[in-house]
Amino acid sequence: MKKMVIGGIILVVVLMAATFFVAGDAFQGDDYVNMLTMLGAFAIIAITIATALKYINQIKNDTATGELAPENWDGIGEFTNPIPSGWGLIFIGTIIWMLWYFYIGYPTNQFSQIGQYNEEVIENNAKFAKAWENPSKETLTAMGESTFLVQCSPCHGVDAEGIDGKAQDLTHRISEEQVLYIIEHGQNSLGYAMGAMPPNMASGDDAKAIAKYVAGGLKGEAPAAFSACASCHGPDGKGMNGMAPNLTEYDETLVSHILEHGKKGSIGTMPSFKGRLNETQQKAVAAFLSSIKAQ
Repeated sequence: MKKMVIGGIILVVVLMAATFFVAGDAFQGDDYVNMLTMLGAFAIIAITIATALKYINQIKNDTATGELAPENWDGIGEFTNPIPSGWGLIFIGTIIWMLWYFYIGYPTNQFSQIGQYNEEVIENNAKFAKAWENPSKETLTAMGESTFLVQCSPCHGVDAEGIDGKAQDLTHRISEEQVLYIIEHGQNSLGYAMGAMPPNMASGDDAKAIAKYVAGGLKGEAPAAFSACASCHGPDGKGMNGMAPNLTEYDETLVSHILEHGKKGSIGTMPSFKGRLNETQQKAVAAFLSSIKAQ
């Protein structure tokens, strides 16, 4: 047993030294959280080895005593001894520690880098909103261009033309093929007050006539079949003051709905940008898109 104790002490020292050698630089300074982490690592090493030595010694030297339970399995029985008091205390202590950690301990109400980052984001967003509380149209357009180049151009291209047709061409409102696709499949992802657009609102020549009229900017006389669309989008196709998507241009309401909810596209689903762009940035993107639309 004496040799085991000496060997265990040597192992504890070696493991502690190795831990400090590998991660010691991260635990220097005034950060008490990191210091407590290092102390915890040392304590775990010492407790683990001490416990292992204790039970190895018991396995080698102790003999089982007590009353056998009446049940046995192929002649192998078990004693009706109570659980080890140390094991029971550790089990109860683990439950208590879990409740403390969940309701009181780190990171619930202590410092965390994620919490600090979120606080700084909220603070900077408030400063941004105050600085650009009433931006001019020119300022919004310039801001929208820079936001577009960072957030949108990877799919839509720096010229907003959709990178060889692989994504929505934002210089044009919508193509005939896209109109026909929406007529056939419906639309229920943008969160407008009018709700879902059902599929197959028109078919055949009527659908083609609607697609040509909408893709052409709603110019000239509307086809008779467009009356089904006008019930939600309005006779002028402008969405009845934000109740449904505007069919004539990428207005502020449409852009904000797409950025919040995402949209299925030809190269995949555009993800939601909710939380990534603030309200002013969304208005800026809409202003920029309006400034580059094809005539």
